[in-house]
Amino acid sequence: MTVRMLTRLGALIAGLALASPALAQAPAPAIDHGHTAWILSATALVLFMTLPGLALFYAGLVRSKNVLSVMTHCVAIACLASVLWLLGVYSLAFSGSNPLIGDLAKFGLVSVGRDAVTGALPESVFFAFQMTFAIITPALIVGAFVERIKFSAVLVFSGLWLIVVYAPVCHWVWGGGWLAQMRVMDYAGGLVVHATAGVSALLIAWRLGPRDGFPRDLSPPHNPGMTMMGAGMLWVGWYGFNAGSALAADGNAGAALIATHLSAATAGLVWGAIEWKRFGRPSMVGLVTGVVAGLATVTPASGFVGPLGGVVLGAAGSLICYQAVDLVKHRMKIDDSLDVFAVHGVGGILGTLLVAVLASPELGGAGYAQGVTMGSQAVTQVLGVLAVCAWSGIATLVLVFLTRRTVGLRASDDAVDEGLDMSAHGERAYNP
Repeated sequence: MTVRMLTRLGALIAGLALASPALAQAPAPAIDHGHTAWILSATALVLFMTLPGLALFYAGLVRSKNVLSVMTHCVAIACLASVLWLLGVYSLAFSGSNPLIGDLAKFGLVSVGRDAVTGALPESVFFAFQMTFAIITPALIVGAFVERIKFSAVLVFSGLWLIVVYAPVCHWVWGGGWLAQMRVMDYAGGLVVHATAGVSALLIAWRLGPRDGFPRDLSPPHNPGMTMMGAGMLWVGWYGFNAGSALAADGNAGAALIATHLSAATAGLVWGAIEWKRFGRPSMVGLVTGVVAGLATVTPASGFVGPLGGVVLGAAGSLICYQAVDLVKHRMKIDDSLDVFAVHGVGGILGTLLVAVLASPELGGAGYAQGVTMGSQAVTQVLGVLAVCAWSGIATLVLVFLTRRTVGLRASDDAVDEGLDMSAHGERAYNP
């Protein structure tokens, strides 16, 4: 037997060994340490969005006697959502093959070892990153019911909402559920975060009823500077929110970050210009509200569009969300106190719809999945919006009913007059 024949025989045996499970095992998925380091950092950034970013943003917009109550709501929801995420919500969102809801195979992470891998990440890191999304989403709803809700109602409603609304929708879109199978495009939460929170905020505000003096005789924001600081923290944290959703330290993360930043910047300018034309001067609260509207609008599209797409989304988000604020408060007469639906809900839905167009490679986008056209993607996006909004709305009305029947919903008139800081928590943000 010649040397050449021996060489060929050896190569054949080696090839069979690699191809046959009986002769060789496939290598374990490799953890990418660069990706892991970035997602650990992004996890901190997204938590930073809620604490202290969202807490300060909302607290500056209310009256001084309700500042601590708003902050307490954000902190309490962060704590509650974290525990529930471990005790079943993560598993319901990210396990199983059922198209509607996951199973409890990953309850408590008991069956998830330290060597478990999701993509190129340790599953523990993926768990933590997604947990911060589960924290901020119900916390966004706080802005709809400030200054008049019972603290017990906040806890009961938020906990149930995370299980009944957030977990199923997260599974549909990101956990391999039916919308994922249809290839719906939601890069970082236009549906999962903003549409769910926005629709639920509108309905709980409607069922709770307005603050005294709504809409004409409400006190102005007690500290716009605090709101600006919170908005700045949200802007920075949103880099982790959107760029982190690439789940990798790569060009997709960089593209998402650029689109996110340009959308926020454009939206702030447009909102300020609208106020300047309408009132003769732009306000600080208006500028940062525009920034947040741009951030919400770009979220579902951030990794799919180019820089110019981010500019378009920011401009469209400001223009549409500004009109939505007037629609909700003055035409629908609903006291969505801090404009959660008008800014987050409308912005997230708008971005979810526009991504079907702006993802086109001709417009600088990343393109579509194989066999998908702009038209078919648009149909999928519309279906996703309708399904998520319908489920969020129906479930919210049921949860509000259950909350009212168990612990009550609205704080007493005396508690509201005194301020929820003292009546609910026995503390004041400012000593007289």
